[in-house]
Amino acid sequence: MADVLSTHQESFETVVVPHLHAGYRLARWIMRNDQDAEDVVQDAVLRSLRYFKTFTGGNGRAWFLKIVRNTCHGRLAAVSRWQDDEFDEERHTVAGPVLFDPEALLLRADSDALIDRMIAGLPERFRELLTLREFEGLSYRELANVLDIPVGSVMSGLSRARQALRMAIEHEVDRGTCLDAHEHQSCLV
Repeated sequence: MADVLSTHQESFETVVVPHLHAGYRLARWIMRNDQDAEDVVQDAVLRSLRYFKTFTGGNGRAWFLKIVRNTCHGRLAAVSRWQDDEFDEERHTVAGPVLFDPEALLLRADSDALIDRMIAGLPERFRELLTLREFEGLSYRELANVLDIPVGSVMSGLSRARQALRMAIEHEVDRGTCLDAHEHQSCLV
């Protein structure tokens, strides 16, 4: 009995544990909150352990991310609430000596914040598709498996999500450029 449990845990450790960070990143994008994302991943790990016997092999990453996604949606459905974009001290604090030009760091932080804001403003399906494909590197087939949609829907959804993100960023950049120019009396509107 101990050997069976040991083999089961070793398999679980090789199938699920390597993908905990990917699960957290997906949960963070869906839940929009670090603490909720941590709770969701913990619940997903427990569910994946409980139902590990149903894992038939194949892509463990896609299997686990599907559990994370479903756990997120279950939690959001149970408690629908609007959450503020909280200040993330770790993200906004520079630890140790500054290795780069402060201006370069500011520009990088602005770019990251812009992309974060623009993705956060997209519809949930677009956020999921972009996060899983662009940040987690899932293939179209893996995305179809995780999201329970046909591969063709993945491809068209990604195209629309990328287009929506591109348009949102262009709009924000144009708006920011015009505002800066307006401050300098050179924006002709």
